[in-house]
Formats: sequence, structure tokens, C-alpha cells
Amino acid sequence: MDSTWGSLASSSLSLAEKLCAAFFPVILVVDAVVYALARCCEPKQKSVVGSPRFGFRDIERLADETEFSVNEVEALNELFKKLSRSIIDDGSIHKEELRLALFKTPLGENLFLDRVFDLFDQKRNGVIDFEEFVRSLNVFHPQASPDVKLDFSFKLYDLRQTGFIEREEVEQMVAAILKETNVDISDEVLQHVTNKTFQEADADKDGKINKEDWKAFVKQYPSLLNHMTLPYLRDVTARFPSFIFNTEVKDPDPA
Repeated sequence: MDSTWGSLASSSLSLAEKLCAAFFPVILVVDAVVYALARCCEPKQKSVVGSPRFGFRDIERLADETEFSVNEVEALNELFKKLSRSIIDDGSIHKEELRLALFKTPLGENLFLDRVFDLFDQKRNGVIDFEEFVRSLNVFHPQASPDVKLDFSFKLYDLRQTGFIEREEVEQMVAAILKETNVDISDEVLQHVTNKTFQEADADKDGKINKEDWKAFVKQYPSLLNHMTLPYLRDVTARFPSFIFNTEVKDPDPA
């Protein structure tokens, strides 16, 4: 057993450190999506950003409403189009296409990947459109507000979307996360993590963690959100220069 996870039940690790380790695979999944696209889908010729369903005004609007610049939204659009055409060319990302980008196969089940997909699928219609893709990545932008990151982290564990985090949900997610890191722990250690989570986070002791409980807990342990940021999203165009093309939309000159 990995020495870090092997000491999960040890008092030397605070609950915040344990949950930080649990959040780490979220970043790995999002990071892997972006890099899988950039690595496998290098463009061979210039392309006009946007489509009849998503034009320049939409790109400008998204730039205004997120932390991304106009050119960065354009670059993300190129990445998005490559993934959304990998199996079904319909302008949306299907779960099978996300699986294919990450695991080289569209088949199989993965609770953790399913949960991340569900959070990106904000309209809950079974696919991820471009606006959902950008707004979800915006959560991990270095300049995104702590409240945005807090809301995403809460929803990650609220599997049934009831507005509360329950014990069974914590156990399922932690078990799924550990499976992704190839770590096998005993039921006793898993129960210990769950008990400590509710002991410290369930402020009103009603057996459930609501949004206010979670907000107070994260305020007490701000390091919980450390793994909710991808630094390179601060400048997508610098990290993926090959996805920048001739554009009719220019970013404003810095003041």
C-alpha cells in the first residue's frame, strides 16, 4: 500500500490533508482532458473559430463572463471541436468521447469520470456543449473565485444532487478516488475517513453536510481548494500556441 494513503487513519494527517488528497484526481482528470486533446489533435491547417451554432458574439460573451480572454476561448473552442467529433460529430461531447480521450477506449464504467462528466453537463441532458465546457474549465482558472471552486467541490460529493452530502456518498466517492490511484484500503480506514469528515464538517450534527456546513469547513481549512486550480489556464494561448489562428476578434490591449 502506498505510504501516504497507508497513513490515512493516522492522526498525523489532518482531515483537510486527507480530503485534499481526495480532490487531487479531479485536477488529474481535467488536466488529462486538455492535454489529451492538445497532444492528439494538433491542427494541420488554419481554421475559422466558431460555427453556425457558436459565433464570434458568443465567444466575446463567454470571455466577458469567465476569466478567459477572447483568444483563449477561441483556443478552447478548437480543443472542444476535436473531442466532440471523435465519435459522434454533433457539436457536443458525449461521455464515450471523454472516455476515449482519457483511456483510449469508449467502453467501460468509471464512477469518478462519470461524476466529473455529470458536473460539466450543467444542463443535465447527457452531453457537454461548448459553453458548458468553458464554464466548467473556468472553475479551475487561477483567478476563479473561491466561491465558484467551493460550489464545484460540494457538488462533487453530492452524488444524488439533494443539496446535502451524506455518509454513503462520501464513502462512495473516496473509494472511487482511491481506486483511480490504485490504492486498496480497508473498510475500517474508509469508515475512519467518513467519521472524521462528519465529525468536523457536520456543524449541526444532523448526519448530513449542507452547503453552509461545507462553506464553514472550507473556510477553516482553505487548503482544501488548493487542488481546484490549473495554473496554465491563466494563459491558454501561451500553453497551446498551435491552436491560435487568424481571428476577427481581438483581445483588448492591456491597460
